[in-house]
Amino acid sequence: MGICGWLILGSAAGWIASMIAGNNARQGMIGNLIVGIIGSMIGGFVFNYFGNVGVTGFNLYSFGVALVGSVILLFIKKLLFGRA
Repeated sequence: MGICGWLILGSAAGWIASMIAGNNARQGMIGNLIVGIIGSMIGGFVFNYFGNVGVTGFNLYSFGVALVGSVILLFIKKLLFGRA
């Protein structure tokens, strides 16, 4: 997956994860992008740990992996800093 795919998938996953976590208003577009890209790495690691494949390309499964990782990242951030 190219850099454009990472940016699109990451920003969409970060945006939806921030809406799930309830901090979309405090987190801008760049924040959503960063959360989505880091979340896709976390999601890929978690899915690989449990025997599934991680991000495989620009598809719905990879979006789900990135979304799960982004929600995990925002949950950890909320635990550490008291707000997401």
